Amino acid sequence: MSLIDSILIFIKSVRIQDILDIVIIAVMIFAVLTWFKTRASRFVLIGIILLGGIYVAARFFQLYLTTIVLQGFFAILLFVLVVIFQEDLRGFFERLAMFGNIRKIIKPLSALEGTAEIIAQAAVNLAKKNIGALIVLQGDDPLDRHINGGTPLDGIVSEPLLASIFDPHSIGHDGAVIINRDRVAMFGCHLPLSINTAKYGSLGLRHTAALGIAERSDSLCIVVSEEKGTISLAQQEELSGVKNAAALHEALERFYIRHAPVEKSSIPMSWLKENTREKIIAIGLACILWVAFGYQRDILRRDFIIPIDYKNIPPNWKIDEPQAAEVKVILQGPAQAFQLFDERSLKLSLDLSDLAEKKREFTLAKDMLNAPSNLAVTEITPARIRVYASRLLSSTLPVNVVTVNSLPSDLSLQKITLTPSTAKVLIDSRLRPDQVRIETEPIDLQKITKTASVNINVIPPVGVSFPDGKVPSINALIRVKKKAAYGR
Repeated sequence: MSLIDSILIFIKSVRIQDILDIVIIAVMIFAVLTWFKTRASRFVLIGIILLGGIYVAARFFQLYLTTIVLQGFFAILLFVLVVIFQEDLRGFFERLAMFGNIRKIIKPLSALEGTAEIIAQAAVNLAKKNIGALIVLQGDDPLDRHINGGTPLDGIVSEPLLASIFDPHSIGHDGAVIINRDRVAMFGCHLPLSINTAKYGSLGLRHTAALGIAERSDSLCIVVSEEKGTISLAQQEELSGVKNAAALHEALERFYIRHAPVEKSSIPMSWLKENTREKIIAIGLACILWVAFGYQRDILRRDFIIPIDYKNIPPNWKIDEPQAAEVKVILQGPAQAFQLFDERSLKLSLDLSDLAEKKREFTLAKDMLNAPSNLAVTEITPARIRVYASRLLSSTLPVNVVTVNSLPSDLSLQKITLTPSTAKVLIDSRLRPDQVRIETEPIDLQKITKTASVNINVIPPVGVSFPDGKVPSINALIRVKKKAAYGR
């Protein structure tokens, strides 16, 4: 077989489900790659991926010791990931939960540009006066779990408002201001402190807090130094200084454009240009994983004993013995397909809607079996089965009361009245209605101490059933009286 023939066979074996499988995994990989793209912990993720590559290579070249060691590592990998990427995973799932939330109101970009200018000018004025400030611009990530304290405000951003909040005599001077779009959401908030400050040397409390919130979210934090009168920006786990007001204004505009875009028409080419490298890597990794774990190579044959489900039995007909209850089927398909389906759900459905004879032979076909689409039915044993059926005749027969034991010695039975006194039944056509006796379940007279009314069921004899399979309930009125007492 030539290489071209092998490729053609491979392409023909790919199903729509396989393509969907690859797409879902590719989307998941792409989401992880884009999320960790700007995170400091991405280097740890890269290291784990490299170890995974070494493990695959060790399996391929049969490096026994390396394989055993790495197997032990990957056995506890889930716990390692939870410990190392605890904050990243929490943020990722928060972003995922908010993915479907569509903003009801999208602020025009011009309005947000005005907000950026106001914040930049307010920060510059505070820096000139050597007044410390900490301003957090919220991105797409929620900040509630990262901040402590604070007072809700929900006011329009303005220079006088920011100046009054950070006035040295204000109670909110030492806290942070949270700005969401063009509104001051809260002030006087306490932010988490960063523990990764070694590369910046000695940092003040405001700068440490700004870096802490930038490490835990996609927010932008503006820090005005009270001692030096300088302005710094904390974003994407990095802290950098701002040269002038124009640079600050430009950084704020970029932030608002990225997190509060205006509505625009969807252009496929522009979407393809974004994160192109991550898309290619995600598709490539998804294809490799599918070939390694999902490609269905080995074809297996397995046999199963499955039940027969007789359905759509016509009214006034019933199935007689001997009745075939099970059949043996042989399924063929890839090993992965056998791993994914539950054999307990298998059954063969035999449609009896056109049953019109007392003895009928049916050919069992493959389409009667609810086998998965990726498994082929190669054999059904037996191939044909006989169904013995009886027509049921509808009739209304009197109900006869059955009693056991005797009444107490001081009571005598007057009469037992049944309501209703007849029952509708279905009788096997091989029986004569005048030979059928319908009786109630036994009434224990020993328990009767006075005239009483009881509900009892009807017990059908062999060859008799009730319409819709419902057993009728009969009310029995048992009339008794006291026996006369005789003197000596």
